[in-house]
Amino acid sequence: MIFLFLLPLYLAVSAYMMFRFFYWVKNCNHRFNWLRFKVPFSTAYIALALSPVIAFLLPKSAVAVVIRRVSAYWVGIMLYALIFVALFDLLRLIAKHTRLKNTRLFSRGSVISVGSVVVACAVAVCLYGFINAGNIKTKEYNVTVEKSCGDTKELKAVLVADLHMGYAIGVEHITDMVEKINAENPDIVIIAGDIFDNSFDGLDDPEGIKKQLKSIESKYGVYAAYGNHDIDEKILMGFTFDWGGSQSNDEKMDGFLEDCGITLLRDESVLVNNEFYLVGRRDTDKPGTEDGSRAEISGLTEPLDKSKPIFVIAHEPDELQETADAGADIDFSGHTHDGQLFPGNLTIGLMWENPCGIIKKDNMYSIVTSGVGVGRAPVAPAGAKSPYFRSSERGEFQNSPVDCFERGEALRLKCSPFVRQCGII
Repeated sequence: MIFLFLLPLYLAVSAYMMFRFFYWVKNCNHRFNWLRFKVPFSTAYIALALSPVIAFLLPKSAVAVVIRRVSAYWVGIMLYALIFVALFDLLRLIAKHTRLKNTRLFSRGSVISVGSVVVACAVAVCLYGFINAGNIKTKEYNVTVEKSCGDTKELKAVLVADLHMGYAIGVEHITDMVEKINAENPDIVIIAGDIFDNSFDGLDDPEGIKKQLKSIESKYGVYAAYGNHDIDEKILMGFTFDWGGSQSNDEKMDGFLEDCGITLLRDESVLVNNEFYLVGRRDTDKPGTEDGSRAEISGLTEPLDKSKPIFVIAHEPDELQETADAGADIDFSGHTHDGQLFPGNLTIGLMWENPCGIIKKDNMYSIVTSGVGVGRAPVAPAGAKSPYFRSSERGEFQNSPVDCFERGEALRLKCSPFVRQCGII
């Protein structure tokens, strides 16, 4: 049903944007009002505007993949163009009901100037967003887990999430990610979901990506949990539509990760080197099961030795209290993209207790990365992009708040996600 609501709304917005563009250019030069300009421009514009719908309706094919990639960029451009056009139109409407109504503010020259500013702002923000979407950097956190980790004196781990490999993220971006991971010489690599972008067929170079992921260097290996986009579904402007289809994970995705040497944890745990546990959860919204169910976190941790560190991989940073009560020490998540697109970066905190970064929940740390890739559109001027979590040298904890652990019985960790710089809006 959401499709029936989105389509007319999107088409109405697209028509509004085309109307405003023609209004601006005809004031710039009367020749832009000629049919020899308006007809070819309108044809190209309508084709681009309909590209998300065409890609959504077409069966899987090479043509559909190309159109979907074009539509991904188009949606990002349209969003920011709409924000600036709507903002200036609102200001103009307000001014029209004040003493400014009969001033030069509503002259032809003013229309040209304001339109030029809107175009310049939209172009600048989109260009920055395209560049920023591919810019992976590092953020660091210091974390102490008051438990013994056997003979391990320190633990250096890498956290990545939201790769969204497919129509917008390809082998070049994954190569950059792998190079940065290997430069940190990690002990373990954790992938917290949304590895794919709703389609295995959207990968630009499956063998090239596989080669890169297989080249990740880690002492204990690479472990992953699936997210809500690791399902083969139809997608329209970032919104998925299963239309009664299977909600099971795609076997091609499973096989791809296995070939890459990545251990997938689906409501299961693994004891790593007899020192610490990793618990991988199915996704909240898209668990990848036929009946849409997933195991409770309390049931997953109940049989574990709570004296050892327990690290949970859960794509969505929800159920933090339940996870802390279940004895987890760190909950690794992604999903939020820290808002990614304005105004989402301003409102994301209303939706999640920890939208991005690190918080303490009782005795558990929640660490949320804003992701290596991008969702919905390959533009990211607002949210920060992150993976990476590593340890510092082991410290001496004579004043440990946990009475049952004596000096030295603690694991001190330094968390450093790679980030996509944010803050222009």
